[in-house]
Amino acid sequence: MLTGSLFDFVILPLLILMARIIDVSMDTIRVIMIAKGLRKLAPLIGFFQSLIWIITITRVMVNLENWVTYIGYAAGFAIGTYVGIVIEEKLALGYELIRIITRMDATNLIHALRDAGYPVTSVRAMGREGEVGLLYLIFRRKNLKKIVEIIKQFNKNAFYTIEDIRFISRPHYLPATQTMAGQIDQTT
Repeated sequence: MLTGSLFDFVILPLLILMARIIDVSMDTIRVIMIAKGLRKLAPLIGFFQSLIWIITITRVMVNLENWVTYIGYAAGFAIGTYVGIVIEEKLALGYELIRIITRMDATNLIHALRDAGYPVTSVRAMGREGEVGLLYLIFRRKNLKKIVEIIKQFNKNAFYTIEDIRFISRPHYLPATQTMAGQIDQTT
């Protein structure tokens, strides 16, 4: 049987710490899902996240004289934020838009990207120092590293920007391996 002080000052704070890590990680994922337009799973995650929070804060409030539970609570919040970010990076939810500006001929880069299965839109444009090639590419976020590798392989001096995309009206234009469930607009 556990003694009161071992439970109160070691086990309870550790349980609170772990609960907060789970709670805050879930909250981070939930908020990111909402921002990315993935609204179907977010309420379910929110339910369990708030349930864990209520149980955890109740344990802290019942033990107001135990300052170690405060440390567990606060540390769990900090660690949970970090863990949630790491999980989201691994999931790589959503779509991205990469805009590539190149001063040299981009034909080889375009062909390499298309051969890899990425739809590319190219436009001739005028930059500060003359004509440039402007390429647009929409892709699943999990493919970002591969796309950047292709860009650097074929045009290491290309300038590019990357933006999050919340919604795509016609994701069926993307290769089948790139579409996300729940975001297909069937009305078109």
